Amino acid sequence: MPAFFDHRLRCGLLGLLASAVLHSTLAASTLDMTLTTNVAPAGFAEVTGVEAGEFNPLIWQAGTLNFLPDQRFPLLAPKSGKFRNIYAPSAVETPGGYRLFYGAWDGIPSGNDHIYSATTDVGFQDFSNRHAVIAPGSYVHLCNVNALRSDDGSFTLFGTLYPVSNLNKPAFFQSDTTGTNWNGSTGEPCTAQTRDIVDISGYAYTNADINGMNVMLRESGGYRLYFGDFHSPGGTFRATSTDGRQYAFDAKAFAGPGAVNDVKKFQVGGTSYYLMGLHENGARLWQTVSTNGTAFPASQMLLTNLDAADAYIVALGWVVRGPQESPGRKLLGVLYGAGPVRSLDHNSIYARWLQKRVIFVANDGTRLPGTKALGPDRQLLALPDAGAVTGKFEVYAEDGVTLLGTSATQAVSRGQSFRLRCGKETAGRAGTW
Repeated sequence: MPAFFDHRLRCGLLGLLASAVLHSTLAASTLDMTLTTNVAPAGFAEVTGVEAGEFNPLIWQAGTLNFLPDQRFPLLAPKSGKFRNIYAPSAVETPGGYRLFYGAWDGIPSGNDHIYSATTDVGFQDFSNRHAVIAPGSYVHLCNVNALRSDDGSFTLFGTLYPVSNLNKPAFFQSDTTGTNWNGSTGEPCTAQTRDIVDISGYAYTNADINGMNVMLRESGGYRLYFGDFHSPGGTFRATSTDGRQYAFDAKAFAGPGAVNDVKKFQVGGTSYYLMGLHENGARLWQTVSTNGTAFPASQMLLTNLDAADAYIVALGWVVRGPQESPGRKLLGVLYGAGPVRSLDHNSIYARWLQKRVIFVANDGTRLPGTKALGPDRQLLALPDAGAVTGKFEVYAEDGVTLLGTSATQAVSRGQSFRLRCGKETAGRAGTW
């Protein structure tokens, strides 16, 4: 159940110098841009091999990020039915791709939030096995899911349960290794129970109203809960637990406005980085990066809506690939729930993908940039319909400004698909620079 915040506006920091330092060892070179037998969508040429590389804290701290909207707008719409409102995405990596959890009225006959999931491939090309996972039972709503997967195949997640003494509280759910039996019940959907409600000691929890601000992070053998409280606005708090249900309050972790919706951890150069994402039920999303997970600096704008269809952004979830505690983990993109109306009850799920920036430069000097994506590793460039255009591809890093290289001169037409090859490629995934 999204709740309303006032809008704010801040400018992102300029970070070209920091990015240039990071890439100073990479000399721009001739790129291998290979024509494939794949077919690009109508009106476009396509380049693959462009997904984001290892998480780069410098470009996030500087706010220089080349995010492209997915051509599917929305990425995932509600099913047909009387009540249609899906949002609160939480994408969890699995051996075969991702399991996408989300909160919704997914075409159901009543306006009661449930937690659902769907399965998608590593490229977010198709969605299947879309079904309810947890039902609110005797409660009115269960939504705002944030989920993780363990190595044994089990899942853990938080959802916002309402009403608990007329307030919103986090509820904790854990599956077995099949991923289908939750909190000791059999089959899906399971039903939320009073015993699932989280408790936080050392905080004024009895009167806390934690609506849509319950984020899970696992580290050091325990659970972190990042949460907001409408009865104590203007901050994000952190608590720690050993079992996922009983938490001890730590401290305020972020002093700015916004509803925390996801926190992901990365290891870069021997340092831990924590990426927090926030929304305000308006046209913008925000991000902030910490090196300890306990104190986050002022946030920067991540993105704005594209048009009236996603004017009110009510939730977000990062898309990552790779183990949390190992170097090389990637931040591939962000999924967000949004809709066209202030009532916040006509939402769908949208996507933006962090990619290398590709521009085709025609011989006459015309520059044709990639403007859309189809998942994390496919970038689309709109071409004129006058036939083949001769020129070169320029490829820039995920900051959008650091030139990585230029292709040889070649003719490019609508419908063609090219593969950018760099470093070692395995299992159809992009190499690294």
